[in-house]
Amino acid sequence: MDYRSLENLRRTNPAWRLLLADHAPMVISFLHKAFVQPNVRAMAEPELASKLADHLYALREISGEEAFPKRAEQYLDDWVSDQKSWLRKYYPPNSDEPHYDLTPETERAIDWLAGFEQQQFVAAESRLMMVFELLVQIVEGTNLDPAARIAELERRKAIIESDIKRAHDGNLPLLDDTQVKDRFLQMAATARGLLGDFRQVEQNFRTLDRAVRERVATWEGGKGALLEEIFSNRDAIASSDQGRSFRAFWDFLMSAERQEKLSSLLEAAFALNPVRQLAPERRLRRIHYDWLEAGEMAQRTVARLSEQLRRYLDDQAWLENRRIMQLIRGVEKSALAVREQPPAGVFMELDEAAPDIDLPLERPLYSPPFKAKVSQLAVDAGDEAIEAEALFNQIYVDKMLLLARIRQALQTRPQISLADLVETFPVEKGLAELVAYLSIAAEDEAAVIDDSGKQTLEWTNATGTRLQATLPLVIFSRLRRRA
Repeated sequence: MDYRSLENLRRTNPAWRLLLADHAPMVISFLHKAFVQPNVRAMAEPELASKLADHLYALREISGEEAFPKRAEQYLDDWVSDQKSWLRKYYPPNSDEPHYDLTPETERAIDWLAGFEQQQFVAAESRLMMVFELLVQIVEGTNLDPAARIAELERRKAIIESDIKRAHDGNLPLLDDTQVKDRFLQMAATARGLLGDFRQVEQNFRTLDRAVRERVATWEGGKGALLEEIFSNRDAIASSDQGRSFRAFWDFLMSAERQEKLSSLLEAAFALNPVRQLAPERRLRRIHYDWLEAGEMAQRTVARLSEQLRRYLDDQAWLENRRIMQLIRGVEKSALAVREQPPAGVFMELDEAAPDIDLPLERPLYSPPFKAKVSQLAVDAGDEAIEAEALFNQIYVDKMLLLARIRQALQTRPQISLADLVETFPVEKGLAELVAYLSIAAEDEAAVIDDSGKQTLEWTNATGTRLQATLPLVIFSRLRRRA
């Protein structure tokens, strides 16, 4: 509270500027009537402008038309400017209509002025008891000595047992009217103060979010390191002291049992004669519902800020990817530019366009090649008359049919020779069919062609002539056959 800090506070703090404003009574009276008294968290611009216009009309009736010359919309724009900052203007999600809300500094100034009103009496006793109880909770909650804690619990147990005994005897200590009023006024002040604290909670969340955004905007390292720094405690907003305190308050308030308990306690308190003499605001009967409404707005603010932060990080990733694509497009454009006129000399060398993978286990086993033996015999010219049309008759041998016959024969036996196969399935296409069988055996790793062994095959052609051929021994096997 030195001179320099106070001078800086006078220039920059919105609450101080509000108290020094020329039209401070008009501004404070309207904002109290529009926001604080009915506990309105936010208001749309048309509704707020209409209320302000009515307020200005009533004041001009008293002070004259020249007292407040601006229109309601002009005053609202002036109050949300950076020079004033008495209201916050924003657009809710999925809405194109601006809304207004009090800033924490404005509400603090209004509460400070409200404290100037003459009070019936100061709740000194209840405040002292609250201070004493809070100190007890702090000291006992941090005591690591089990013996001391047990002793304190035993002391409380003795007091509770004594109270139970007096209640059984009909001795019930009661609070007098002054004590009831004292505690009720302290409760009301604290309850209304909680409503004002929620705006500060929201503002603190926005400040934390702004700090994180500034950190992201000025970060020069990798994204992984940035995310590790921001979310080191799972969430930069929720892990703050403000976030943990609000979470504890919200969990306590969200209990249905506690809400019912608060409702019953408030009804019982308002039914007391000393409380009715105070003529309290009827809105205090549902103060816990106002807490819920204000808390929901703070929750939505936290969720919205977290969502915006995630979207901001996603945008950063998109910009990085976009920069990579721009570099790739630049390389492609440069390649197209020199396509017709490549650089002189060797530009780039590649051994192969793709790697050649050759696995040892995929190599087939060695099989010696079949070498046909041709007898050197003289060819004698024949004198038989053969029709020339026979040279043009083409014989088609279906190798798939022959493979099917081999598989069918191997279903009942492990192997079969070509002679047995021909005996089971007679030759239909003549010598060409036998050549096809030899071709299949040469391609099949499971088949064996034994040049040392011979086999004679017989068949009947289309004219009924009995023919025969001597071939090497051919054996088909189903061992290690290919699917």
